[in-house]
Amino acid sequence: MSRPVVVVTDYVFPDLEPTKKVMERIDAEIRVAASRETEDVLAVARDADGIITCYADMNAEVIGQLENCKIITRTGTGYNNIDVAAATEAGIRVANVRAYCDDEVSDHAMALLLGLIRKISYLNAAVHNGTWDESMAKPLHRIRGSVLGLAGFGNIPRQVAVKAQAFGMTVQAFDPYCDAETFASAGVTGVSLDELIATSDHISVHAPLTDETHHMFDADAFSRMKPGTLLVNTARGPLVDVDALADALDSGQIAGAGLDVLPTEPPTSDLRLIGRDDVLLTPHVGFYSENSVHDLQAGAAEQVALVLSGQEPQFPVN
Repeated sequence: MSRPVVVVTDYVFPDLEPTKKVMERIDAEIRVAASRETEDVLAVARDADGIITCYADMNAEVIGQLENCKIITRTGTGYNNIDVAAATEAGIRVANVRAYCDDEVSDHAMALLLGLIRKISYLNAAVHNGTWDESMAKPLHRIRGSVLGLAGFGNIPRQVAVKAQAFGMTVQAFDPYCDAETFASAGVTGVSLDELIATSDHISVHAPLTDETHHMFDADAFSRMKPGTLLVNTARGPLVDVDALADALDSGQIAGAGLDVLPTEPPTSDLRLIGRDDVLLTPHVGFYSENSVHDLQAGAAEQVALVLSGQEPQFPVN
């Protein structure tokens, strides 16, 4: 019996050791494409039994030329680069990796929020520039008793809720796919999006990006927020209309924003949020720790190993 062939189309990690370790279990031959370009991917993947992809475009053209493929898995949560419908029609399983960075993203959301509330970045820069004046911090407001609104209530925001509650925040959440029992078991109040926007002191965004959620935080949403609201986004950049956000910051309707994701990454030099004292920006690193990257690579490989062993993937997409 021939060894199964597993192709890695592209990767952003220092090496493939976690992938190789999992593949040893099924004695797989690992091939790595010369680049993520279609012709390079197909050069090694036409007869592959399984494919692990990061950013390569696994479109219908590519999928249509795969002769033996049984599974395509993505090293990540999103799978926009995979034509799931084409894969399904071809009888190919599609999987992703979930929960590998729940701790990291929820920690990052809280770090951005706490940094905004206590104005850490602004005050740190002032001290480093020679200014020691506590009055620069005014106004500061107590964290305990403030209301945090979570837009989305999947695994990551559920961890944010626990961490926010430890600081004494009251947590409410909007998620049309969660029932009352889910909210109640987490000590969280389920609310409509309109209510969340109107009554939260701080809002942390955790929704998936769909046609419905694109720019869910736009000029209209900002106009209905409490004056002084803080906004954090560690989910997907296009969920927030950044030009409308800049307008809301300029008018004082929004007191500050912390963004780990942007509509265009890296941002262009004309992004109006750059250089502001009331905005914290990080380069889409919320997912990252040495631990999470290891778990991500191993998790993607695990999906392939399961399917090629005749089992079901842990995280099926189709």
